[in-house]
Amino acid sequence: MSFDTLALQPADPLLKIIGAFRRDTRTDKIDLGVGVFRDEDGNTPVMRAVKLAEEKLLREQQSKSYLGPEGDIGFVERLADKVLGNAVPVERRHGLQTPGGTGALRLAAELLAKAGVRRIWVAAPSWANHAPVFLAAGIEPRFVECFNIAAQHLDLAHFLEALDGATPGDAVLLHGCCHNPMGIDPGPLGWQAITEVVVRRGLLPLVDLAYQGLGEGFCEDSLGTRILLAAAPFGLLAYSCDKNFGLYRERVGALWVTAPDAEQGAIAHSNLLSLARANWSMPPDHGAAVVRVILEDAELTRIWREELDMVRERLAGLRRALASEGRIGKVDLTQIARGKGMFATLPLSRTQIDWLRDEHAIYLAGSGRINIAGFTLSTIARFCDALRALDRAGVA
Repeated sequence: MSFDTLALQPADPLLKIIGAFRRDTRTDKIDLGVGVFRDEDGNTPVMRAVKLAEEKLLREQQSKSYLGPEGDIGFVERLADKVLGNAVPVERRHGLQTPGGTGALRLAAELLAKAGVRRIWVAAPSWANHAPVFLAAGIEPRFVECFNIAAQHLDLAHFLEALDGATPGDAVLLHGCCHNPMGIDPGPLGWQAITEVVVRRGLLPLVDLAYQGLGEGFCEDSLGTRILLAAAPFGLLAYSCDKNFGLYRERVGALWVTAPDAEQGAIAHSNLLSLARANWSMPPDHGAAVVRVILEDAELTRIWREELDMVRERLAGLRRALASEGRIGKVDLTQIARGKGMFATLPLSRTQIDWLRDEHAIYLAGSGRINIAGFTLSTIARFCDALRALDRAGVA
């Protein structure tokens, strides 16, 4: 037995950026790469509602015994009520807890593969980890280039045309809100159009809902998901609490399967439990317990929603501040205010991105994706000055 047949794998590009930023000794460096929320002081705080829930758990939790592969059922059910409401009746939805949104996506991919799905359609660009997750499960991602980065525009008609050519039984991946990395969503009419094609062509939708509450509002951000899963006979919803509860390192996620009746849903759910058991046996409990405690308590829910509103308002304010800088060379910042959530992608080449890092200590992903929350109101001006210097230098 040896590992001689293995090849050295390249480091994850985002992890390389994180490491390079940490090693950079310049005091005016700006990190727009890692996707976490930051306040005006550059910190990623623990929400007050989370702290209060943790204090309650410390006082009242009686055991750390296993919960089973389904995880905290109270967390799963209460979260489903908040996310889906009455759009998908209880008898049509079956869920379980997962290690983060990525765990939910991987579990969904394995269920799709087990059900015979071999292809999933994705509007591109998409989150960089989507392709590896589906490829690892034996599913081919079929990317449809339908975002205009320079114009910050989604060509929905092109995406719908591509879906109209999909084979019945194919899957389609959709960002529930606050698209990563573009920050551009279809809107209610767009969701209706997507739903019509998905149902008519017999496609299986998988919604990745990782940023609910960071766009237009907590209820508003699930509108598209509700429209789609209410109409499609079968569907999957992968959910993350990392951003909207600030529980990044706790890895708090959930996965629901929706089916036309309770019997078919129970069959799909039994397969999810079997796959989960083989992958991680049982999910970590603490973060999910925190969310459950918050959602069980009206006062804690109120506090959390107020904090979530502050996060959303900060992101919107930073977008407006960026947009007020206008057009800088080929970068039209005026369109940034139209986006939602934590991310946007700028039309910058890899050479320009390297120049911004080397000359101005500004770090962003090689794709041009920026984390809006990585800015403070004071660093926006310096970032825009760096873009003007880039334009003057003629770096292509």
